[in-house]
Amino acid sequence: MGKKFLIMIILAALPLVFLPHRDHGRVSAQGNETAKTKESCITDKCHAKMGKDKFIHGPVAVGECESCHKKTGKHKFEPIADVGKLCSECHGQLTTQKVVHAPVKQGQCTKCHSPHQSPNKFQLRASGSDLCFLCHDKTVLIGGKFVHGPVAEGSCSTCHNMHQSEFPKLLIAEGNEVCFNCHPDKADAIKSAKFVHPPVQLGCVSCHSPHSGNYQYNLAAEGNRELCLTCHSDKEKETKEAAVPHKALDTPRKCLACHDPHVSNYAKQLTKQPAELCLSCHDRDYNGQNGPIANMKAILDNNSDRHGPIKEGDCSGCHNPHGSPNFRMLREFFSQLFYASYNPDNYKLCFMCHEKSIAGDETTTTLTNFRNGDRNLHFVHVNKFVKGRTCRACHDAHATNNPKHIRDKVPFAKWQLPIGFKKTDTGGSCLPGCHQKYSYDRVKPAVNKPPVSAR
Repeated sequence: MGKKFLIMIILAALPLVFLPHRDHGRVSAQGNETAKTKESCITDKCHAKMGKDKFIHGPVAVGECESCHKKTGKHKFEPIADVGKLCSECHGQLTTQKVVHAPVKQGQCTKCHSPHQSPNKFQLRASGSDLCFLCHDKTVLIGGKFVHGPVAEGSCSTCHNMHQSEFPKLLIAEGNEVCFNCHPDKADAIKSAKFVHPPVQLGCVSCHSPHSGNYQYNLAAEGNRELCLTCHSDKEKETKEAAVPHKALDTPRKCLACHDPHVSNYAKQLTKQPAELCLSCHDRDYNGQNGPIANMKAILDNNSDRHGPIKEGDCSGCHNPHGSPNFRMLREFFSQLFYASYNPDNYKLCFMCHEKSIAGDETTTTLTNFRNGDRNLHFVHVNKFVKGRTCRACHDAHATNNPKHIRDKVPFAKWQLPIGFKKTDTGGSCLPGCHQKYSYDRVKPAVNKPPVSAR
């Protein structure tokens, strides 16, 4: 056993006998040639910390310092005259696209990258957005109350290329396409919608800051009203000067109560078909500043003969949906009274569509069917200095179950005054609470008895 153990020890030692002899960097070659000493820059005496960081530049990692530094003597090296050109020898040209990052264009690669080593990937001088903030003003970009997600995460490269790009601001895509990378729902909506808000077409940054802002969603101003008014200045005047404002503007959603700021299938960026939109709120009773506001949905559901604009689903034909100086946000003056001295200005709203002469001509055979022979009964009722009837005395402007929107009854002070209207093929009759029954006929003029008081 002792002899066998001795042989094993000798065999194990044999490789040591044939290894090349190492002596302070000198290596014998083929037994008769001595290699030149290869001196390293990374020693305890020089550059001792080099090559110790997490990410090391390739040439440094393999000790090839002269790949970048040209040696002129012992411990002497030429200054690097053109850093950008030197980097491009290994990393290729990064100045071939339309927009080149300023440090790249100026050949100042080492503004962002450490040429030797760094604790950060790609030997960057700082991590994430902190690198960008070495040059870009941090207070400007993320000084707002609300910060865009990628910026908050320090991921500037989510939207920007670091070296070069075909698009302005070094963006990774053109305009809104950058936003659609993260907001595909908006991209789909824009592609399928009939109407796209012009600022959206122009660019999301028309309303949103891509970095940060003091308003929710990084908007450039308070989003439900003030931002809208930066473009819609005419509406600012209209709403501020309105004696009768639309109360929807007092709700938390303000303009967004009716409008979608991005896309819509309805004109004016409305969220629904106009009349449907109005009835989504006017399906209940309200106490308005000029008295009770009726449940309009119930009125329309229960009355079949509808006013023309309502048939067309256009409430805004008579009402200004933002506000108005007139009662009920009407576009023109409309008397709230039962009686008024005749003045065409008292009927401005109605005369937007109806002929002014309907109450101005005493006789007619064409202006109206409300006549006894050729005697214009609109003239008889309306064109009076004392107690001229206003349109609301007989007509409801929205809907009734009678032809020509004739009311069943009309508010007269606290009394619901009945009208008692009956229609015939060539005329009709009424028996209101204010006088005896009167008939009229366009073909054979009716002869009515004079009032009892006149006998």
